[in-house]
Amino acid sequence: MRMTQLLGSTLRAAPAGAESPGYQFLLRGAFVRQLGQGLFSFMPLGTRVKQRVEHVLRQEMDVVGGAELLLPLVHPAEIWKRSGRYDTIGPELVRFDDRRTRPHVLALTHEEVVATLAASEVQSWRQLPRFVYQIQLKFRDDPRPRGGLLRVREFTMKDGYTLDRDEAGLDEQYARIHGAYLEIFRRCGLPVIPVAADVGMMGGREAHEFMYLTPIGEDTVVLCDGCGYAQNRQVATAARPPVAEEDPLPIERVETPDADTIDRLTQVLGIPAERTAKALFMATSDGRMALAVVRGDMQLNETKLAGALGAAELRPMTPEEIEAIGAVAGYGSPVGIGTRAVVVVDELVARSPNLVAGANERGFHLANVNVGRDFSPDVVADIVAVEAGQPCAACGGPLRTERAVETGNIFKLGTRYAGLGASYLGEDGEEKPIVMGSYGIGVDRLIACIAEEHHDERGLVWPASVAPFAVHVCALGDEGLEAAGAIAENLEGEGLDVLVDDRGERAGVQFADAELIGCPVQVTVSKRSLAAGGVEVKLRSEPERPPEVVPPDELASWVRGHLEERATEAPVVR
Repeated sequence: MRMTQLLGSTLRAAPAGAESPGYQFLLRGAFVRQLGQGLFSFMPLGTRVKQRVEHVLRQEMDVVGGAELLLPLVHPAEIWKRSGRYDTIGPELVRFDDRRTRPHVLALTHEEVVATLAASEVQSWRQLPRFVYQIQLKFRDDPRPRGGLLRVREFTMKDGYTLDRDEAGLDEQYARIHGAYLEIFRRCGLPVIPVAADVGMMGGREAHEFMYLTPIGEDTVVLCDGCGYAQNRQVATAARPPVAEEDPLPIERVETPDADTIDRLTQVLGIPAERTAKALFMATSDGRMALAVVRGDMQLNETKLAGALGAAELRPMTPEEIEAIGAVAGYGSPVGIGTRAVVVVDELVARSPNLVAGANERGFHLANVNVGRDFSPDVVADIVAVEAGQPCAACGGPLRTERAVETGNIFKLGTRYAGLGASYLGEDGEEKPIVMGSYGIGVDRLIACIAEEHHDERGLVWPASVAPFAVHVCALGDEGLEAAGAIAENLEGEGLDVLVDDRGERAGVQFADAELIGCPVQVTVSKRSLAAGGVEVKLRSEPERPPEVVPPDELASWVRGHLEERATEAPVVR
């Protein structure tokens, strides 16, 4: 490939708003261009990276028995209604009517379609297990696209689906694909940590996410260096502190002027935050009003609360809704609420005696509130977020938290989608539900994370497995340009992808663009190098190392040897 064939020019500076270094270099190197909010064009260089990543995905999915297919992006709304997700997923699921007013959706994911195919294509236990996957565009009308390719609306995803006779079969395939994911990320040069995760809108009984630790991540993972505990903060737990036993004291109404926050309340009464009960008002996507109660020194985990309520989504109550259930914002509690709201109490609050809670009256709180005596919760569950420094529930060591980007996920769906007719006849002649699993990797997000992991102050430093080209040839002067064609032809004949800078730019521009684009091997062909008996060769990953002069007939073996040596290196999780 010649650079004069490429569409897109390199940029000396990143456009305004490009915050992370990886994204800046993807823009400056002409890998991607933004069309609209969360919408990106992949330029020729970016498309080559995307194809290389997809090649790795296909190879590893095929190794574990996957069969590639391609499913529609547009789905009849009926199958989403039958699964129950049409009404529980919010506006990120794009709904529209065709010209005959028949409702459709743009696919976020394809569980419904695969379950429908299983219903028509699988009849007997002899046809199971199966594993199918695709690499396809998807659309999610995300309200907060950010971080370049990290959070977009239109994206390419590798999504796979297993079909099994029973849970044991699912467990076996799940473990095999879990291992394949680790190999994918290793080959792409990206250090990841598998963590337990919330099943979310997918449903099922178990999920894991593969997290790339980075300060620009939106997720938070909870880790224990002592025992290896690793979970998304959405589902993480910590060892609970002991609670001293006390006899319940009589409830008492106390005046607390201007104490509508926990900090202010503790100042007014001179008590620690752990002696207070904090009320939070949330509404579910199906219209229920929920009052959550956690200890004042802890924070609500909305994902855990949604799970305790069996709700797909939560939002804060409006002031009018809070008033309608008989509560007062800043002074709220479940005392006296009755059945006007679903009351969910954290386990620690349920065990803690004589707490200070709101009186549902402005300027007043109630001292010595006890769960069970003064109000009866509808649900008692762990609904608090884990904080760094809390003791690990497994070993007691200190937990730490890290920001991270979710690069892939796997779900044990079980029989969640069997209602779409996904069943088979067992060996005993009885009809049984097909047990499913779901497995996703966002291709665009993976590229963004690789760019974040592999760059220096000059530009990108692509791992050889996903680089747009193995070799970037800088052709200097007429002599260099004339010799570069034959050198590139020889390398391509040896199966190496080559990008030749044939623009006639001065040496400094060519070298700067070569470092910006970040191909693994840089070759300089010039009058000086030819006079010295060959070409100057250096590795992009070793910018300070002086270039070597290699004869043209030895260049292919030099390149191949260095690339193979680095392909065995495993990324290190920081």
